Amino acid sequence: MYSFMGGGLFCAWVGTILLVVATATDHWMQYRLSGSFAHQGLWRYCLGNKCYLQTESIAYWNATRAFMILSSLCATSGIIMGILAFAQQPTFARLSRPFSAGIMFFASTFFVLLALAIYTGVTVSFLGRRFGDWRFSWSYILGWVALLMTFFAGIFYMCAYRMHECRRLSTPR
Repeated sequence: MYSFMGGGLFCAWVGTILLVVATATDHWMQYRLSGSFAHQGLWRYCLGNKCYLQTESIAYWNATRAFMILSSLCATSGIIMGILAFAQQPTFARLSRPFSAGIMFFASTFFVLLALAIYTGVTVSFLGRRFGDWRFSWSYILGWVALLMTFFAGIFYMCAYRMHECRRLSTPR
């Protein structure tokens, strides 16, 4: 059980750090505009060496930002529950800490999947046509890696929960 929780906690730490870095950085997309390279993120866009805040309130940026922030919050609360899962004192008789941590990591995975799906759909259908020479960049890729890490953290914590439940049910009362 503890090895699964340790693996889950490792994946959770890495996934949460990647989520925060992906959300905060401005290299989600790179493109060429008027002969110079430009890149943009969720909060800023940069033309050449000068960066500007994205002041427009465009729905897909707002949705992507909101889902990435929700994903980071779920992953952080999952880490807290995952750390508390190592303590043996049950606070609630019906609520297992490894199970709760697993659910939080799956919620984080769901939110980052929504954010990346929205960003991908709009970028490919709208911005891809607007900028001829463009590509997704490293911040966007970090979001996908974070999705995998939070998913595997949820899997590890669910395996730990199942092992704990099997041991609990097999011991005589």
